[in-house]
Amino acid sequence: MLFFSLLLEVLWILAADGGQHWTYEGPHGQDHWPASYPECGSNAQSPINIQTDSVTFDPELPALQPHGYDEPGTEPLDMHNNGHTVQLSLPPALYLEGLPQKYVAAQLHLHWGQKGAPGGSEHQINSKATAAELHIVHYDSDSYDSLSEAAQRPQGLAVLGILIEAGETKNPAYEHILGHLHEIRHKDEKTSVPPFNVGELLPPQLGQFFRYNGSLTTPPCYQSVLWTVFNQRAQISMEQLEKLQETLFSTEGEPPELLVQNYRAPQPLNQRTVFASFIQAGFLYTTGEMLSLGVGIVVGCLCLLLAVYFIARKIRKKRLGSRKSVVFTSARATEA
Repeated sequence: MLFFSLLLEVLWILAADGGQHWTYEGPHGQDHWPASYPECGSNAQSPINIQTDSVTFDPELPALQPHGYDEPGTEPLDMHNNGHTVQLSLPPALYLEGLPQKYVAAQLHLHWGQKGAPGGSEHQINSKATAAELHIVHYDSDSYDSLSEAAQRPQGLAVLGILIEAGETKNPAYEHILGHLHEIRHKDEKTSVPPFNVGELLPPQLGQFFRYNGSLTTPPCYQSVLWTVFNQRAQISMEQLEKLQETLFSTEGEPPELLVQNYRAPQPLNQRTVFASFIQAGFLYTTGEMLSLGVGIVVGCLCLLLAVYFIARKIRKKRLGSRKSVVFTSARATEA
């Protein structure tokens, strides 16, 4: 079973690299990916900037149910510095329900920025990035035999995106990964991590999420991913974030090149729809709906004022008519 898992990982790495060298910046950076990987220039790419006033609320989106995350087995988990990120292999005992198919876990990895610079996450919400982002990659095991096969098929993959903020409190769950980074400082170095509760890497509230169709965020950028990006963030300490930003190198030897800013810029949404499982407070209406509502309120107030004005005029005329009638009657009585 271990040999089979390693073989799948090798195939996946070969498929992802495609024999080409790529980086996030420079002559082989993300602006040049489409030249070697044409799908990176297609119209359904990830990540994206999620604008909450433009998402579509879908009350029928089923709750996401991770299974086996709390008990990933007894076998050690393989952790690898592949020169682009730190990647942790996951056993297929971890799987998701609440999606069109059963998706089993394959691996997780992280994206981050660099010390002293803002940002680091790939997805943004209302144009705001967080310090880092965790991706947990699954594939459709009902339809495909392997991750590499599923990666080239529509909705063959399902990826969970967890935005990570830096705060004061240390997160013990993330220490299961960050505490071993010094063992894989250079590209292609590997180590083993004792199994731990992977579910604790997720935010506490899983019911609020965004869903859209997109792609891998690294070459070959296959547009095969059903994305779930959680609205609630996970949190690590500033010390843990700096460990992520300062420990790994993207090179095998000298001179060492720090592995930082391994995130792709947000891609155009184009004609895609982003669905939300919840109605976010403060964003019950789109900008157009708010404008229409404001105009409607102003027009309604004007109509109400006009109505009050004409009613007041009518009442005043009535009173004046009554007074004239009284005066006329009094004058006739005096003449008599």
